[in-house]
Amino acid sequence: MAKRKLTQTEMPVADHAFYGLVWAGTVLTERVDRALSKAHDLPVSWFEVILWLASSPDPVPASVLGNSTMLSRSQVSRVVDALQSRGLVVRTPSARDARSVEVSLTPEGHQLFKEADATRRACLAPVFTDLLDEEDLEALSTVWKKLKAGKGGQDGP
Repeated sequence: MAKRKLTQTEMPVADHAFYGLVWAGTVLTERVDRALSKAHDLPVSWFEVILWLASSPDPVPASVLGNSTMLSRSQVSRVVDALQSRGLVVRTPSARDARSVEVSLTPEGHQLFKEADATRRACLAPVFTDLLDEEDLEALSTVWKKLKAGKGGQDGP
């Protein structure tokens, strides 16, 4: 029996859109993970935490990292442990809440972020940003904001 794929016209548009998002997320994440791991020994989950830290001018409460990333709180804790053991982040007691800690990048962490972010952007350019114009990117951003506003799970970037 010959195998064939369904075409878009045979699949309901909502299903096609959903699986398109899943496909894009999976393929792009795997591509970035391979590039970051090869060039910087930095899994994409570690990069996500570093990205959040690099985007904040102040130390970030560990609980906020758990609520902001696509990782569970226990995963964030393990990633921060690994980053700390590499000298990329430091934990400090919170000035606002004695029961919590805040996390910030070290100078080495900032440097690695700059290098890894350049790798990530170069990796994505031929399969994402170079293929989409500003209108496409704005449309994707609008879709993402609508989905996030619906709180269909964890918050994202």
